[in-house]
Amino acid sequence: MLGAWGVKGWIKVYSYTDPRENIVEFPVWSLEREGERRSVQVEQGRRHGSQVVVKLTAVDDRDTAERLAGSEIMVERDELAPCDHGEYYWTDLEGLRVVTRAGVDLGEIDHLLATGSNDVMVVIGDRERLIPFIAEQVVQTVDLGEGIVVVDWDPEF
Repeated sequence: MLGAWGVKGWIKVYSYTDPRENIVEFPVWSLEREGERRSVQVEQGRRHGSQVVVKLTAVDDRDTAERLAGSEIMVERDELAPCDHGEYYWTDLEGLRVVTRAGVDLGEIDHLLATGSNDVMVVIGDRERLIPFIAEQVVQTVDLGEGIVVVDWDPEF
């Protein structure tokens, strides 16, 4: 959560959903800040520029909204739509081992980046590598059960 928007308790949020305003389709959020977690209900929300603004239940003034700034928004896993074949939630990929087709271990997916044209895996091993998540061209297989992503990638790159 980025901070207060206006004086009636609305809050600016940055959403990773696609499109961004889809975050308001989840009626209940968990907010986490400084190790504390609380559940909140979304009353209404909409896109506002590159961000989204929301009104949460029982957040009726700017001061209360401002105290939520810096909170991380989470939704329960069972609230998410199932992925189609070949699609993955980023959270499912983070922590997986990345190996080349020849079996060279490149490291572990630390996080992913959205670049506009394709997502990029940030792989931490003997060094950091940025590997595009392009199915069939670069990413050969993803085995969530085994925790491995096989890529067609030069380990020297």
